[in-house]
Amino acid sequence: GDYITPPRFTRTPVDQTGVSGGVASFICQATGDPRPKIVWNKKGKKVSNQRFEVIEFDDGSGSVLRIQPLRTPRDEAIYECVASNNVGEISVSTRLTVLREDQIPRGFPTIDMGPQLKVVERTRTATMLCAASGNPDPEITWFKDFLPVDTSNNNGRIKQLRSGIDFSPSSLSLLFNVLSMFVMS
Repeated sequence: GDYITPPRFTRTPVDQTGVSGGVASFICQATGDPRPKIVWNKKGKKVSNQRFEVIEFDDGSGSVLRIQPLRTPRDEAIYECVASNNVGEISVSTRLTVLREDQIPRGFPTIDMGPQLKVVERTRTATMLCAASGNPDPEITWFKDFLPVDTSNNNGRIKQLRSGIDFSPSSLSLLFNVLSMFVMS
């Protein structure tokens, strides 16, 4: 076949501020022909550390860099997602800031209510709740097995709803319906 398309990013990592002892997840995804592979670099070197986990999806064209527990100042850096195939290579940078507990500013997001572990019958719908507050209102991202959940592209099996329940003035709660989520289909 004619390999003609160099890599192009379809999802790029967003700068993050985390708290020491917490977790950060960066998501990067690219398309191209042949399908690009993704590598994460820190200060020009491939990341390697017990606290750094790279989880691939879509045959390696998508990647999550997960850092836990966060350490300051040594995890503070510019991280680079590099996507390459035999036509070309592209990269995008993202910044991680790690705060000590005593540096957390007013309005920093907190999770008021996290999802509870559920066991559900195969055909039933499971609802998972997450409520977070902060100023401005935090955005909530869902992960399953450390991978981002795509709520737009799953044949309606997964829905994300903003519910009307308010826990605090600036809180936002999300209802998450997952149909037979423990079934490996």
